[in-house]
Order: sequence, then structure tokens, then C-alpha cells
Amino acid sequence: MIGLLQRVTTARVEVEGETVGAIGAGLMVLVGVERGDGEAQAERLLERLLGFRVFSDAEGKMNLSVKDAGGGLLLVPQFTLPADTRKGMRPSFTPAAPPETGEALFNYLAGRARALHAPVACGRFGAHMQVSLVNDGPVTFWLQVAPKE
Repeated sequence: MIGLLQRVTTARVEVEGETVGAIGAGLMVLVGVERGDGEAQAERLLERLLGFRVFSDAEGKMNLSVKDAGGGLLLVPQFTLPADTRKGMRPSFTPAAPPETGEALFNYLAGRARALHAPVACGRFGAHMQVSLVNDGPVTFWLQVAPKE
């Protein structure tokens, strides 16, 4: 499971002109589900997202997590993240989980996030979304939890 996280001052997701998820300062995370991923990978990714220290402490060092900073978490499903781009000029989506699995695991991740943190907002799985954000820093990290073999 992949999380491309960006520290933001604000972020939102729109579907057909309607805002379906928005946060102020916090993390906007594009989430990709790979073949072989399960609830264990979702749990580990969430643990890392909530604990990853990317916010500045009083001394200006990245020492605080989104939980420590009291920031929001915006999860956006992004099936293209697991794409294989190693050759050619067209991505292969073979590494991505099938849509039913991807949606189920994204929803599981979102539900667990809501149980452990607030505020949590989400994009809409399978929808054509417009994502707007102000990247703070910019600070962007790729987190990956390897799928089970």
C-alpha cells in the first residue's frame, strides 16, 4: 500500500463541483492499493501516516506528527500510484489491486483513520476528482508498505 503524503496548509477534493472532503493544516495523502495488500498493510500505513514526524516543533525541527500537531488528514484514492512506469511510454496498471479490493481497503483505511484521529476527510473512490492543495514547505514523502507475497 502506498501513501504519497504532502504537508499542507489547506486541501480539498471536489467531485462534479461539490466539495466532498476538505481540511485545513495537516496531511493530504494520495493512497494507492497494490495487488496483495490487505488490512495489515492498511494498518501499518495508517500507523506511519499518523506517526510520521513532518511538522515543526518549537525549535523549527520536523519533530511532530499530524496527531501531535492536531492537523487534519485528507485521504484521496489514487489507483495510478502503483503503476509500473519502468519501460515504454504508457503506464501498466498490473501492480494495482482490482477496483473492488482497492475500494474495500481504501474504505477500511478511512474507517480506521476516523476511529483514531480527527479530523479525517476523504476523496471518493472511482470518481473523477479535482484535488486542490497548498503544499507547506514543500514537504512531500512517499511511504510504502510492501504487499504480502
